[in-house]
Amino acid sequence: MFEAQFQTFEEPEGGVALTARLSAFREELARRKLTGFVIPRADQQQNEYVAPSEERLAWLTGFTGSAGLAIVLSQQAAVFVDGRYTLQAAKQVDHKAWSVEPLIDPPPETWLTKHLNAGDRLGFDPWLHTSAAAERLAAACAKASAELVAVDGNPLDSVWTERPPPPLGPVAVHGKQFAGETESDKLRRIRLEITRLGADALVLSDSHAVAWTFNIRGADVSHTPLPLSYALVPKDGRPTVFIDHRKLSNSARDHLEQSADVEEPDALTPKLAELAQRGASIALDNATAADALSRLINAAGGKAARGNDPVSLLKAVKNATEIEGTRTAHRRDAVALARFLAWIDREAPSGALTEIDTVEALETFRRETGALKDVSFPTIAGTGPNGAIVHYRVTRKTNRRIAPGDLLLIDSGAQYEDGTTDVTRTIAIGAPTMEMCDRFTRVLRGHIAIARAVFPDGTTGAQLDSLARQFLWQAGLDFDHGTGHGVGSYLSVHEGPARISKLGTTPLKRGMILSNEPGYYKTDAFGIRIENLELVIGTEIAGAEKPVNAFETLTLAPIDRRLVDLNMLSGDELDWLNDYHARVRHKVRPHVDEATKVWLDAATEVLSL
Repeated sequence: MFEAQFQTFEEPEGGVALTARLSAFREELARRKLTGFVIPRADQQQNEYVAPSEERLAWLTGFTGSAGLAIVLSQQAAVFVDGRYTLQAAKQVDHKAWSVEPLIDPPPETWLTKHLNAGDRLGFDPWLHTSAAAERLAAACAKASAELVAVDGNPLDSVWTERPPPPLGPVAVHGKQFAGETESDKLRRIRLEITRLGADALVLSDSHAVAWTFNIRGADVSHTPLPLSYALVPKDGRPTVFIDHRKLSNSARDHLEQSADVEEPDALTPKLAELAQRGASIALDNATAADALSRLINAAGGKAARGNDPVSLLKAVKNATEIEGTRTAHRRDAVALARFLAWIDREAPSGALTEIDTVEALETFRRETGALKDVSFPTIAGTGPNGAIVHYRVTRKTNRRIAPGDLLLIDSGAQYEDGTTDVTRTIAIGAPTMEMCDRFTRVLRGHIAIARAVFPDGTTGAQLDSLARQFLWQAGLDFDHGTGHGVGSYLSVHEGPARISKLGTTPLKRGMILSNEPGYYKTDAFGIRIENLELVIGTEIAGAEKPVNAFETLTLAPIDRRLVDLNMLSGDELDWLNDYHARVRHKVRPHVDEATKVWLDAATEVLSL
């Protein structure tokens, strides 16, 4: 009945089977007179999802998480992961060959200073590290009296004999009916930013920025419609887009050539060198520009002006067309979600369903909208103890049957041409325990606190973050991830620079879309997360002395009433929940079948103390 077209459930190869690759890699390092090498989980643009040809870390170590790093020395080798992936890495790598170390505290550089010897030569690929990352590595090497060596040609690629070719996803024009703004208008705004920076040109090293600026989308990586590419935008004159011409149809090429010259990717470095030789100041993005670009510009006599990519903030503030598009996308997505949640309630209590069944069903309901382009990330569907793994991804090996008494946490999203969605619901299968209801209600209260927040212009995500945690904190509890991330417009589901987190220093601006997703995770027992997407809007307060903002909730899906402890809610919180459910019912009910209407009416029924 159901199938997944955009997701797979195979267990990645790993462990002892990969150890021969490590030996071959060490032989290649010795041939190049290198003592060691650093392998990040990255492509040239630091993308969250990378093409199969860029999965060097997974190929060498078996670790398949979205963030990590490996360091191979002559006698030691380590994989560095953050707290989300500690359990996963422990299962995927061969512990006789690799140690698993923290990625954040302490950082890999601390490990390096302990294990490098004086005179060692540590190699790195400057195309796969930012300049800031390279500087940290260089400092660690200097501390150990070792040398950091920028290699020309990645040695791992020499031993990865079956490495897939680079992707050639076709480029599509993202029409003004979705983008809401022409390329020429966007370039005019970007040039103002280049002038403000005091630069002569800006390198768009982030493919998201290229896609947004030139109103194109692509198919080079999973789950994000990215055309892997670069652009060079001068303060004056015509920009250049660097993209593999095999991705361009005649219409896509014509579209790009209306506002830019189009060159092959290998033309980027000579073009930059030519500009740098004239003494130009060229702005680079700290977060995505490869260290190789800085080295090239500085060596040619130019100035590599590193800083924040101004396009990231322009892109994060959605225009009226994008906002209306994402509202439409969320209404469409809500119909699929309602059908899915009704199906879960019918089928799960029998004990016949598995986690994979739920992933396949939800993707199928979304495909039946007729508008689904892809899922926006691999669905997280964890029941019982699997729900406590924050970034869990079900495989055929880990697939767990959903049993009465479980909580099912399902975090998923969709890519539609008019908008990107991301939603998490926690569902009670059978009767929940008092502890489950207590924890769920604390998470819900934090979610409501964010949704109802009113805040002056200039407020950052860090200032809002504790609103989501306060009720968990009161019980000595917390969650280890951020409360919310930015979301793109038919682009990345994880978009900077704004976020609701302890590290969220970017002021929230009207038109930004962010997730609101507090959670609670009891190891080996259950996980809880409630996630809606929120649009930053203006609001009026009598007597306010500066502009004031609030959130408009975009997501339209019932929150499981069976898990709410009404005695813990204030009157205002209960009103918010009832008003939200009334809105869900009003927007979704006309578009679902009769059986789903019956379920929806019950799922959104008014709650009273």
